[in-house]
Amino acid sequence: MIKHIVMWKLKDFAEGADRAANAAKMKEKLEACANIVPGILKFEVALAQPGLEATYDVVLYSEFDSKATLDAYAAHPTHEAVKPFIGAVRSERQCMDFEA
Repeated sequence: MIKHIVMWKLKDFAEGADRAANAAKMKEKLEACANIVPGILKFEVALAQPGLEATYDVVLYSEFDSKATLDAYAAHPTHEAVKPFIGAVRSERQCMDFEA
C-alpha cells in the first residue's frame, strides 16, 4: 500500500476569491477525484479548522493499493484538470508518498 499525503498553503487572494473560498473550491475539486481509478483505498480532503492547530490550509490524505494505482491517479484527466486551479491559488505545497 502507498500512502500519499499532500498539504497546501493558499494565497490570501487568487482567481478572484479569498483564501477561504478557494480552499472550499479546492476541496470540492479534489473530492471529485476520490474514485477516478480502481485501487484507491482511502481519500480524505480536509481544511484547516479554527481552534485546531494547522500550518497549512488544505490537506489530502490518501491510500492506494499500489504505486501503479497512484501513478494512474496522478495521470488521470480528472486529476490533471484540477492542477491549474491549485497551481493558481497555492503559495506552498508539501508532499510525501510512502509504503506502509
